[in-house]
Amino acid sequence: MSSRKTGVKMGKVRHLPLSVPYLGGNEEKYLVECVKTGWVSSVGPFVDRFEKAVSGYCGAEHAVAVSAGTTALHTALLILGIKEDEEVLVPTLTFIATVNVVKYVGAHPVFMDCDDHLNIDPLKVREFCEKKCVLRKGKLVNRRTGRRVRAVIPVHALGFPADMEKIMDLAEEFGLYVIEDAAESIGSRYISGRYAGKHTGTIGHIGCYSFNGNKIITSGGGGMVVTSDGEYARAARYLSNQAKDAPVYFLHHNVGYNYRMTNLQAAVGLAQLEQLDGFIRTKRENFEYYRKRIEKMAGLRMIIEPANSFWNAWYYSVVFSGTKCPGVGEIIEAISKEDIQVRPLWNLNHTQRPYMREQKYRIKKAVEYFNSVINVPCSIGIKPADK
Repeated sequence: MSSRKTGVKMGKVRHLPLSVPYLGGNEEKYLVECVKTGWVSSVGPFVDRFEKAVSGYCGAEHAVAVSAGTTALHTALLILGIKEDEEVLVPTLTFIATVNVVKYVGAHPVFMDCDDHLNIDPLKVREFCEKKCVLRKGKLVNRRTGRRVRAVIPVHALGFPADMEKIMDLAEEFGLYVIEDAAESIGSRYISGRYAGKHTGTIGHIGCYSFNGNKIITSGGGGMVVTSDGEYARAARYLSNQAKDAPVYFLHHNVGYNYRMTNLQAAVGLAQLEQLDGFIRTKRENFEYYRKRIEKMAGLRMIIEPANSFWNAWYYSVVFSGTKCPGVGEIIEAISKEDIQVRPLWNLNHTQRPYMREQKYRIKKAVEYFNSVINVPCSIGIKPADK
């Protein structure tokens, strides 16, 4: 037997997955409404409602629903005009989608190291811009490749807010666009400093959320482009809907994409968003339960939220240290035998086959964390007995 809400098997042996959806709100009610009214495809009232709800929740003026977090990132690059043979600064420690979209537009990633919250290290980004690049008539040019550096994509890794104050400062100084990959961080925000009260995804030029099945809220798939620039929002809606210039007569003056979210997905997403604050409370409580116990164990610690931020507690990361600690692979294998699903961090992207020839800059800390971190079960429906 399985639980509809948790997706976890019940009985003598309880399989403990890493992160599964919790469908305990209005999901069924809204889906039934979609079916009864016939609004099941890429237009419908729930798409509009979900966009407005996300916009209102995170504080961006505009939100455009799309088919995935990846398509949101691709759309953002297209909107900002990043093109072939330009460069984008990206973290090596991130899910590969962040990097793949750079290649979609023909540009080149330049890989950056991470900080102690697994986010792009703004100090090394600045150092790269100052030491390895030159400003020519307001354009940042990579001395080694001769290519223009156009943008930086900070990822709010595992929901931890990145150091956006430093990132925005260097972006302004060096003329860079900022695309926030907030795929994992909806609900995370800053509580002090220049951006106090601001949500992740709403500070750079464009932000991108994901609603994949393992995220803190899901629409079964789907993503969202958020921005406070009306022109960017109009461009996102235009490009994601096949660049229709005259829909009735099928006129298209630009290459467009079928990146729309369906009304069915939006219905689930809206129901999930209605529960987000409660989800975050539960996940933060569960994290504290883990942390208090792990702190007592020699050679173990958990990564905690930056001091100036409120974290949505999407994923829980345990850091193993000390010469006697086994390797991450050995730990994962041992825990998996207990029917508990754990995962390492993403494989570092500068080592992935498609990107081995791309430039990287002083990557050290990302290697250390990749070799010492596992993510442990963090589903909303997890029970005290499971922890």
